[in-house]
Amino acid sequence: MKPLRLALLGLLLFLLPVLLLGRHGYVLIHDNLDTEISLVYLLTKLHLAFAYGTGVLVPQLMNGLPRNALRPGLSGTVLIFSIFQNQPLVAYLVHQVLVRALGLLAMYWLLRRYGLARPEQCGLAAAVALAWATLPAYSIYGLTVLGQPALLRAALDLRQGRNRSVAWLVCAAFPLWSIFVYVGPFIAVVWGGLLLLDVIRRGRAAWASAARGAAGLALLLGMYVVVEWPLFYSLLVAKQFVSHREEFDFVRLLPHGVGAGLKEALRYFWLGQYHASPFFRGAVLLAVGVVLARLAPARRQQLRRQVGVVLLVLAGVALFCGFAPQLAMLYQKQLPLLHAFTLNRFHFLMSLTWFGLLALALRELPATPAAQRLGYGLVALQFLVALPLNSEYINNLRIIAGRPRADAPSYAAFVAPGLFNQAKEFIFRQTGQRPAAYRVASLGLPPAAAQLNDFYTLDSNQNSYPLPYKHAFRPLIAGELAKSPALATYFDAWGNRCYLMSAELGRNYLISKKLAQQVQHYAFDAAAFRQLGGRYVFSAVRLACPAESGLRLLGVFDSSEAYWQLHVYEVVAGR
Repeated sequence: MKPLRLALLGLLLFLLPVLLLGRHGYVLIHDNLDTEISLVYLLTKLHLAFAYGTGVLVPQLMNGLPRNALRPGLSGTVLIFSIFQNQPLVAYLVHQVLVRALGLLAMYWLLRRYGLARPEQCGLAAAVALAWATLPAYSIYGLTVLGQPALLRAALDLRQGRNRSVAWLVCAAFPLWSIFVYVGPFIAVVWGGLLLLDVIRRGRAAWASAARGAAGLALLLGMYVVVEWPLFYSLLVAKQFVSHREEFDFVRLLPHGVGAGLKEALRYFWLGQYHASPFFRGAVLLAVGVVLARLAPARRQQLRRQVGVVLLVLAGVALFCGFAPQLAMLYQKQLPLLHAFTLNRFHFLMSLTWFGLLALALRELPATPAAQRLGYGLVALQFLVALPLNSEYINNLRIIAGRPRADAPSYAAFVAPGLFNQAKEFIFRQTGQRPAAYRVASLGLPPAAAQLNDFYTLDSNQNSYPLPYKHAFRPLIAGELAKSPALATYFDAWGNRCYLMSAELGRNYLISKKLAQQVQHYAFDAAAFRQLGGRYVFSAVRLACPAESGLRLLGVFDSSEAYWQLHVYEVVAGR
C-alpha cells in the first residue's frame, strides 16, 4: 500500500474513537462545544449565514446579537453546518474528518516538493503529514492551522515560478476555510517580510519572484476582505456597534513584569498556545540533535546554521508573544484599537515552523534502511508527545476503556436534550409559551447547552458583542462580583464570558449533578434580570435561599443521560 494511503488509514484510526462513540463520545468543550459549535449551529438553523446588514440580529443570543459579530457565511465550516442543519454533532464530526484529511494532504504536498522530496523519502513525508494532521488542533477553526502547509507550498511555488495556477487557487481558497483574525494579519506580516528580505538579499534577481509573491499575498488578503466583508464593513465603513473588547484592560487582567513575560515566552517556545495545536517541542529538538550527530562535519556546520536561524526566529516570536500583552498595556490608553486586537497571535504560525524544523533535519538522513528506521522512530516520538495533549482523543479512549473522566461529559451528557425538553415542556404547560417568548440565563453550566436546545439566552460566550450590553448585564451579577475581586477582574477587564457568576462557584461552569453542590447566598439582581427580559434561571446547583435572590424554584429536572441536574428558577413578580 502506498505511504499516503497508509497515512490516511492512520488518520482514520485516530478518528475512529470519536466517530464510533458518536453522541456518547467526548467533544472538546473549552471554546468549542461551549462556544463555537452552538454559534455556527444557530447561524445556520436561523438561516442567517448570509443575512448581512447593520440591522440584522441573532434573536436567540443576548437579546439580539448583531449578526456581524459572528462568523461570515462564506466559510467551509458554515457550509458543512448548513448541510447538516439540525445535526450539529454530525456536522462537527464531518467537518473534523475533512479538516484533518486536508491538513494531512497539505503537509504531504508541501514536503514532497520542499523538505522530503527524494523518492525514498515518500514514506517519511507521509508519516510527518500524519503527525501534523493528528495535532491537538481546534478543528472548528477549519484550516486556520492545519491548512497552512498548502499556503506555504503556494508561496514557495510562486517564488520559483512553478505551478502558478495551483498556487493562485490555494491563495484564493485559503480564506474560505480559515479565520482572518487568527492568522490573516500575521501571515501578511511574515510573508511580506520574507519578500522584502529576499529583495534585500538578492536585489534585482528577486524582483520577478517578489512580484509573484506580492500578487499571491494580495490575492489572499483580497479574498479575506471578500469573505470577511461584514467585519471590515462594520469596522471601517459603518460601525454597527462598539465592541466590549474596547474595555479590555490588560493592566488588571494579566500579570506583568519581566518574570511574567519570560514565563509566558518559555511556554510559547516549549509548548505553544492551546488554540494553536500545542505540543512539546523537545521531540523536534531531539530529532535535530540526533541527525546533527550523524552528519559529516561540513554538512553538520551548514545544518547547524540553518537550525540556529530557525530557532532564533522561534525564540524571537516566543519573546514577542510573551511580552505583547505588556506592550499593549503601555499604550492601551493612547491606542484604543489595542484593546480589540490581539498582537500575540503569531503563535498560530509556530506549529508549522517547528514541523519545518523537523523536516529540515529528517531530509538529511541517508537512504539506508537503518537511517530510515531512525527517521520513523523520531516521527513516532513526535506522536507520543503530541497525543497526550489531545483531550478529545484521550478522553474518548478513556470512555472506550470504561474509565471516563468525571469532569469530561460526553456530547449527549453536555447537551442533554431530554433534560432540557423536560424543562421546555414544563414551562409550556405552566404558561403556554415556547422559548421564543421568554429569555433564560444559566448558572453553573455554559449557556451553549441551552442554546443547542433552542432556548433564547441572555448570556453567551462571545469574542465580540456590544459594550452597552455588557454594561446592562453587569448589574445582574454585581453583588457576586463585589464578593470576588478575581471574578470582578475576569468580567470587567475581559468579559467574553458574559455569564451568571457566583463567588462560591468561582469560574467553574461544568458542575456535575454528582457533586450535589449548593450556593448558600446568591446576590442576584432579579429586577435587573427582569428589566433585561429575563424570566428563568437554569441552574446546575441548588440555591439555598432563592427568595433572597428574588427567585422561586419551579422544578428540578433530571435525566440518566445528562451531566447536569437542572434547577429551574423563575423571577418573582415585582422583584
